[in-house]
Amino acid sequence: MSSNKKNDSDSSFLENRQNEIKEQDVVLCTVNLIDKANVLVTLDESGLKGNIIFSEVSPGRIRNMREFVSVGKKIVCKILRKRDDLLELSLRRVSAKERDEIMDYYKRERVLSSILKTVLHDKTTEVIEKLKKDNFSEDLLEKVRTQPEILKEYVTAQQLEQLKKNLTEKQEKEKEVQKKIFIKSDSESGINLIKEILQTNEANISYLGSGQFLLRVKGKEYKQANNQLDKVLAIMKEKAKTHKVQLEIK
Repeated sequence: MSSNKKNDSDSSFLENRQNEIKEQDVVLCTVNLIDKANVLVTLDESGLKGNIIFSEVSPGRIRNMREFVSVGKKIVCKILRKRDDLLELSLRRVSAKERDEIMDYYKRERVLSSILKTVLHDKTTEVIEKLKKDNFSEDLLEKVRTQPEILKEYVTAQQLEQLKKNLTEKQEKEKEVQKKIFIKSDSESGINLIKEILQTNEANISYLGSGQFLLRVKGKEYKQANNQLDKVLAIMKEKAKTHKVQLEIK
């Protein structure tokens, strides 16, 4: 009897979660399984299940699936259709900007979680969920930093003071953002063109091999560093377009 009640409760919970999401929403997922023609995932925020057919992983022929997905990997997907028991998703239809925004949100939530965990311990996840419900679509990490009093109902006065101290220390540390790019030219002067495209004083660039480079930018604030890196990439993309050089942001 109790098992049936639990199943009914779980079913109702998932139905509510499914009603909250919409087609064309962009969501963070974790890869569970890769079979001969599909990638099965779980949506991190809702716990709903989703499916990606191989043609929605990447356009064209996929030589090495592990370049795009692997079991346990976090990926950003777009909801194409809502089905009763499984969402139809796409990886290739997600723009670089959409992917970066979702991953940025995920990383910032992890930072907030690590800070709160020093005081809240096992209650951290529960408190974050309540904060997200009360502060929908807001940058939680930034709000907690600027208005730590919103935590008063969850912690003691002494714990709040400790959290304020932890938040200040975390904020003072320099933030780093990074992106991988793939760049290729079939021109006889391709090497010189690539060097020209990569020329910048606004980012640190490392060669990874096989046409791949890692761009890194540091700053006092994550958003500031991310904006600077976006500007660097925009300039590089414009140069690549001018010189007819292939440039992809990974």
